[in-house]
Amino acid sequence: MTGSGSDIKDPALAERGHKRIEWALQEMPVLSGLAERFSKQQPLQGIRISGCLHITTETANLARTLRAAGADVVLCASNPLSTQDDVAAALVKHNKIPVFAIRGESTDVYYQHINAALDHQPVLTMDDGADLVSEIHKSRPDLIGNMLGGTEETTTGVIRLRAMAAEGALKFPIIAVNDAMTKHLFDNRYGTGQSTLDGVIRATNILLAGKTFTIVGYGWCGRGIAMRAKGHGANVVVTEVDPLRALEAAMDGYRVMPLMDAAKLSDFIITATGDKHVVDKVHLEVMKNGCVLANSGHFNVEINIPALEQLAVSKQTPRDSVDEYTLADGRRLCLLAEGRLVNLAAAEGHPSAVMDMSFANQVLTAVYLASQDHKLDNRVHDVPTAIDQEVAQLKLAAMNIEIDELTEEQVRYLSSWQEGT
Repeated sequence: MTGSGSDIKDPALAERGHKRIEWALQEMPVLSGLAERFSKQQPLQGIRISGCLHITTETANLARTLRAAGADVVLCASNPLSTQDDVAAALVKHNKIPVFAIRGESTDVYYQHINAALDHQPVLTMDDGADLVSEIHKSRPDLIGNMLGGTEETTTGVIRLRAMAAEGALKFPIIAVNDAMTKHLFDNRYGTGQSTLDGVIRATNILLAGKTFTIVGYGWCGRGIAMRAKGHGANVVVTEVDPLRALEAAMDGYRVMPLMDAAKLSDFIITATGDKHVVDKVHLEVMKNGCVLANSGHFNVEINIPALEQLAVSKQTPRDSVDEYTLADGRRLCLLAEGRLVNLAAAEGHPSAVMDMSFANQVLTAVYLASQDHKLDNRVHDVPTAIDQEVAQLKLAAMNIEIDELTEEQVRYLSSWQEGT
């Protein structure tokens, strides 16, 4: 449906989406508390925000919180396969928040939607992959002069933005929400760990116990996937290019080896690197028959899909989100969710409870950026420690967990050097 300042699949889905948004909100007490606080303070009054994010129930509650704080919000999708069409419909109908997102949209439509969100003339952006910021710099430089800044939600986007900053190409400040401790320690590890396996299991319905399960990349996402796969009884293998992470994986109890060796014995291979063609043609040529390939990194470039298409003599879709390729030698390789984020394309993304912290960071960082009024340098900034600490404190309070405080004596001791043995 195009019109009324939105482009969504079907407005008739709104009631279902609204119920699911409310269900998710029950697991998002920090965001709920911020919405209540900021509805009175209105720190984002008059601030235009365009968000290029996964259109999920959790994102809907982020948008509603920003709106409660006074912001004028427009959303578009950050991945063609991650949009939940009922959520998009609910935001448009029940919350009057314009949304430009349709699950399965083409690449051309995807970028039309990004530009529709930029037609909003935002002064703040919220990205999950840096596509908004990239498009502004490439095609919409007229918007740069009014930009207060932006936030970035994911590792891939932070990598892109730091590259822009290193080249002197970044023309307004960005805060790396992804790098907040209350984001990557929990969202990337526990959220990605659970939701990736959710996507793999929903797509395949294959028992993981006893299978050889290889994770390419042992960052925070890879750590979470490995931990959850081990919990399912899988034999976990990790491949890495970083010696420190490889060593950590080995000491965490996983087998560590080159991907060329792992490819020959893996039943599942999951990428989580943020890099291109980490599973390449040479790996595809030696993979075990029946190997299932999936990506949990942001873009669909981690697996060399053109090479897979080239090697295949036939292709079929035996299940939703499963493309089975038959190679010339008779081997079958299965690609999940077209190589896109398997946790969002084949499942529903991260659990609400973990996104509660990530999106609380987004809201508080947006308020911080608005308060700075063009004072920050044009580079990628860390989330202020005070915001990270506040999110953790609010989450603990919501979980009814109390912690100790330092005594005055302990504070003095930690700030002095005189005392010793």
